[in-house]
Amino acid sequence: MTVVAVFNQKGGVGKTTTCLNLTAALAMAQRHPIALDMDPQAHLSLACGIKDAPQDTGMAAFFKHQTPLSRLLRDSPAGWQLIPSSLELAKIDALFGSDPKAARLLKHGLEADLALTGAPILIDCCPMLGVLTLNALLASDRVLIPVAADFLSLQGVTRLDSALNVLEQKLGRAFERRIVVTRFDSRRKLSYDIYDKIMNRYGKLVCNTRIGENVSLATSPMHGIDIFAYAPHSPGAKDYRMLAKELLESGFFAPGKMA
Repeated sequence: MTVVAVFNQKGGVGKTTTCLNLTAALAMAQRHPIALDMDPQAHLSLACGIKDAPQDTGMAAFFKHQTPLSRLLRDSPAGWQLIPSSLELAKIDALFGSDPKAARLLKHGLEADLALTGAPILIDCCPMLGVLTLNALLASDRVLIPVAADFLSLQGVTRLDSALNVLEQKLGRAFERRIVVTRFDSRRKLSYDIYDKIMNRYGKLVCNTRIGENVSLATSPMHGIDIFAYAPHSPGAKDYRMLAKELLESGFFAPGKMA
């Protein structure tokens, strides 16, 4: 089992879009992935066509009632599995914020219930660094950081990298991480400038594949489907297919030992 947290504290960088379409690409590659929606906004759930999840089900039921994760799985229209989110998840920080053991609930839940599936698990993280995100990070083998090709996003990845470094020191473990540049507009010099700055600073941590700005990527969630179901021949579909291929070939989704 490989667990990958898709995380960025800045909004609008393609975090959910990346989690959605990378999961779909892995499903097309017969890797049978599972996605966890850990953001109370439930954007991943909506983008997968799940609009009727009751408030006290999905990931909220796992944290509040210790419901086994395998009982919370739902099929997406594309056939891969998802555990949806709801606004009820927003209460988790208040319920568990003072409990130091709460940050490892998801790790234990995955080990107890989904480890034997061998499936790659992708977590669409909450953008806030609270109990939910700590659960996702501590449960993960690796972190994938989407970064939009704009100035503010560049500043955001610097802060996020610093935050992960601090967590590594406190937890005594390293987070293997990769950065994927999203919303890359080949018509703008700024996109190339931002990409060069990210490459100069982070080098081999940066994926070779860039996700271009594409209207189909923005539109497919409105229909509750991924880019491959909505526009399989679009540039966006090509980009995410290439990203999945790159990450698979580099071993990023190779089974890892949970710390």
